[in-house]
Amino acid sequence: MLVDGKPYRTVWIEEDGTTVGIIDQRKLPFTFETVSLKSTGDACYAIREMLVRGAGCIGAVAAHGMYLAAQECLKATVSPESFDELLAEKGTQLCETRPTAMNLAWAVERALAEVGGEDCTQAKVVRAGGVAVEVADEDAEWCHSIGKHGFSVIESIFSKKGKNDPVNILTHCNAGWLAFVDYGSATAPIYAAHDAGIPVHVWVDETRPRNQGARLTAWELAQHGVPHTVIVDNVGGHLMQHGEVDLCITGTDRTTYTGDVANKIGTYLKALAAKDNDIPFYVALPSSTFDWKTRDGVREIPIEERDGTEVAWIGGDYEGGEREVKLVAGDSPVANYAFDVTPARLVSGLITERGICEADETDIRRLFPEKFSES
Repeated sequence: MLVDGKPYRTVWIEEDGTTVGIIDQRKLPFTFETVSLKSTGDACYAIREMLVRGAGCIGAVAAHGMYLAAQECLKATVSPESFDELLAEKGTQLCETRPTAMNLAWAVERALAEVGGEDCTQAKVVRAGGVAVEVADEDAEWCHSIGKHGFSVIESIFSKKGKNDPVNILTHCNAGWLAFVDYGSATAPIYAAHDAGIPVHVWVDETRPRNQGARLTAWELAQHGVPHTVIVDNVGGHLMQHGEVDLCITGTDRTTYTGDVANKIGTYLKALAAKDNDIPFYVALPSSTFDWKTRDGVREIPIEERDGTEVAWIGGDYEGGEREVKLVAGDSPVANYAFDVTPARLVSGLITERGICEADETDIRRLFPEKFSES
């Protein structure tokens, strides 16, 4: 995607061939900065402290983190066996940074499996780098395909409206290109429709407490020229009641093989409001975000609880610089649940790189039969 007219992805191997570049999402939208990662510790910090966020982006950075880890293992070990043992330890460190996001563990496990198939330590490092590039390229390709499939949903809604009436789409958190390697999941169909000349307008939830909607989604939609309006999180239901929302599309950090969707906190409430107002609620995801081992998302998906300071304090631009102010008075305790789970019964459909399916085990099996034979 473009930043001031220049194409970017969210993660890349830098020209020196050994370090990894990322966009520091904490600084957006007021400052655009890139950061160089030079170690496993750097990658863990970037994921844990949310320099990078979003399912696909976290997975891709984790894969690149395994490349950095492999370089460290090469310097620290002498045998392929000790290399693999140390790499597995570093993979565990990466996985522990964000427990809910499925793409993270998926990328680490993929790197370990493919690196483990190499016989010599130098070849293991090369393969780790290859996996990192493949994960990033696949993520971008899959999100582009999600856009093509999701386009049909928006096109269908537009065909039923007046020619000059935009399709009003509500989204939550950031499932745009910043949350992946490129294109995004929930935003990919929006970009596809906009580029095809279909008028769209996006209601952007601010998404407390980290404000990914207000700070990231709105910024990237503006970069692409997509009409949008930022709203506080609790406005969505009101807009749905008054006919101002035609469609909801969100992303997901983990979706069970039965269709339960874990996403940024507040998604469940949007799905309930959409159901009550007969508004389609779609979830867009690449197959790397599916959890092929978990059936009951509400009871089995681990929900990350983050530091309460994210809720108690808020940052923004002040006279050209970032400044934080406290919102919560006194010493009141603060709970900060990062995700919730939307049951499959509230989901109209899942938009994947292979097409759109129902949010149930039977239709997911139809679209990804090989995943069930593997498990």
